[in-house]
Amino acid sequence: MIKRLSDQGVRVELDDRSETLQAKIRDAQVEKVPYMLVVGDREEKENKVAVRLRTGKDLGQMSLDNFLNRLKEKINNKSLDL
Repeated sequence: MIKRLSDQGVRVELDDRSETLQAKIRDAQVEKVPYMLVVGDREEKENKVAVRLRTGKDLGQMSLDNFLNRLKEKINNKSLDL
């Protein structure tokens, strides 16, 4: 998934620290990371990603293709909204 996102021109950073999920999300929000993709066993099995915004909103699970389409639309429209 990381390579696929990178190939699409998306800046990607993997947080593989041995911290809790909540700590990783909190750190990403402090760093103003706009989108956090959470991939656990269930998401990997279903080939999906769980998407969270820096605002704390949880968009739920979606396919990587759906996420990329959403992201490209926001970029193309130069939207400031997440």
